[in-house]
This record gives sequence, structure tokens and C-alpha cells, in this order.
Amino acid sequence: MIQPREIYKLLLKLTKTDTLVEEIIIGLTWTFCQAEGIGLCMSPGQATRTLPWSGTLINTTVANLAPWLESWDSYQATVAMAAINAVINSKSPLLCLSQPLDSKNYPNLAVFEHFLPLIRGKRVVVVGRYPGLSQYEQEINLTVLERQPTPQDLPDTACEYILPEADWVFLTATSIVNKTFPRLVELSQNAKLVLMGPTLPWLEEFADMGINYLAGVAITNPNLLRQTIAEGGGTRIFETGVQYHVLKIY
Repeated sequence: MIQPREIYKLLLKLTKTDTLVEEIIIGLTWTFCQAEGIGLCMSPGQATRTLPWSGTLINTTVANLAPWLESWDSYQATVAMAAINAVINSKSPLLCLSQPLDSKNYPNLAVFEHFLPLIRGKRVVVVGRYPGLSQYEQEINLTVLERQPTPQDLPDTACEYILPEADWVFLTATSIVNKTFPRLVELSQNAKLVLMGPTLPWLEEFADMGINYLAGVAITNPNLLRQTIAEGGGTRIFETGVQYHVLKIY
């Protein structure tokens, strides 16, 4: 079994490439990278005026940006993850094996709709408050762990107590970027674990870390996706430029 903390070494190893970054957009909700393909990462929640490297990233190799993933600067780590995904997801065979998910009403919640028959009556923990998630609280035994909790959530520090008792855990791939991924995966080993979100790199090695399902996105309309992100889109990208896919890997 691969230790979850090895994800960082693995991602850097897989992106030792001379591929050049063609464009970076840091939107309100999503960061977009065009390189070998398109890569996404959730943007940091805190705005800043002082990014010293702004205006210098185009024509930088992905191999030079990828080590930023290990930075504790949230903007550097976000840019790195988007660049890494632009390389990995453009050629991963897993996406072709995955099942596209359709949802006419709430495409950003398609993953939860897909798993609903399996998680009814189970203890379900979701890391991160997804917009619209509250509609499922009457159907499942749901606990949400959130870094900025609402009155319905528990703070993310409750993970040490809640995750080992869960039957199902839905873990955002943004946990890779904020460095909580290794510990959250370790705490979730008793549960069925779904790693999800547009930040997801489609890698089979996640199966060796104890992850059961990958639920990431496929790019459906690159131009409209770029425009939506540049115009501040959040959940809107699921209506214009990406579609959730799911794959059982373990």
C-alpha cells in the first residue's frame, strides 16, 4: 500500500516534462491552466493583491511550476495543481473508462445523486459544504466537515473523531492542495472513500492509497469553460464546460 503522503512525490514525478504553460487564469472559484491540456484547481478562498509572480508564468515549463504544490502559499499550490492536472488529465486512460454522470437539476451534485442508492441508511461524511448539499440531509445520515462551518456543519478539526466511524466519506481533491489529504485518507480507511471534484488528477495509484472511487470531471467545452471561469463562475462550470465522471478503482 502506498502511503497517502506519497501523493506529492508521485505528482512531481509524473510531471517532469518540458510542456509549456500557455495560460493561467485565477478565477474567483476555479483556477484554469492551459498546457498539454486543460487543468483545474479550486482557487484559494482569500483574495490577495500581492502575487509577486503575476505576469511571469506563461511559457514556464510545468516541471518548474509543479514543485509549488509543496508550498504552504495557497496560491502557489493552486497554480501548481492546475498545471499538474493539465498534463495528467489530458492523457489519463482512466477518464475513458469512467462513467459520465447526468443531472438535469443539479449537475454540480451529480456525484451525490449517483451514490444516493448506496449511501441511504449509512453514516456519510462529506469534507466540504457543497452548494445545494442540504437537500440530501433528510435522506442520509449526513455530517459535513467544513473549514468555515455553518451552523449545520462541524469544524474540520472534528475529522479525528468523525471519519473513523463513517461508512462513506466524500473527500474533495482540494485536500491535496491544502495538505490535509494524507491525514484525511488515513482516518477514512474504515469507510468507502470517494475522492472527488474538478481538482482531481485521474490516477490509478489512488487505489493503493485506499481510495475506492474517483469522481472527477471531463472537459466538455474548453472555450466556454475558460470564459465561465474568467467571468467568476463557480458551480456554473458544470452547466457550461465540464461534466462529472465516476470510476470504481478499488
